[in-house]
Amino acid sequence: MDAANLIVGLGNPGAEYANTRHNVGFALAEKLAARWNVRWDSRKEFEAKLARSEFAGKPVWLCEPHTYMNLSGEAVAAVSRFYKILPGQLLVLMDDADLPLGELRFRPQGSSNGHRGVESIAQHLGTTEFARLKIGIGRGAGQRQELAGHVLGVFEPAEKARLETVLNRAAEQCECWLQHGVAKAMNDFNGAVPDTAP
Repeated sequence: MDAANLIVGLGNPGAEYANTRHNVGFALAEKLAARWNVRWDSRKEFEAKLARSEFAGKPVWLCEPHTYMNLSGEAVAAVSRFYKILPGQLLVLMDDADLPLGELRFRPQGSSNGHRGVESIAQHLGTTEFARLKIGIGRGAGQRQELAGHVLGVFEPAEKARLETVLNRAAEQCECWLQHGVAKAMNDFNGAVPDTAP
């Protein structure tokens, strides 16, 4: 059987964080689980939720670390070791305040750009050479608004319909990565999501 892929949605556990912008990685992981009709299991040994599926004939694990964002690498490293996931088989789903809401950016590797969840994963894996899908959340209307307050805030009602379109498009991008690899996922999906996207 082909080696498994691991798709990790980043976020914070707990009801108080459920619909925040910082948890958009969790939201996309949940979207994929629903598309693939798979169930989540809480795994205390990993401090994470996991769901197993297959796509394009390949096994794939979905993961939501429950270590809180700044310690995401602990869970990701533990899951990666147990299931023998190499960095090239890992995709991290993350929010990005430097991108406007409605924009997606897939990258095969790179720096964290200050994202604490990605920093933690890079630290625990000892490499930055893993793919990440950045989901734009913007920085809010006011330049003076504290970024931490913005990312931990909930999506406004006007943003929710747009977000649903973005998550559907992002799910397709994840599936493209699984089936066709990094280059096609970048070329076909990076950029602003059309309002008419399914």
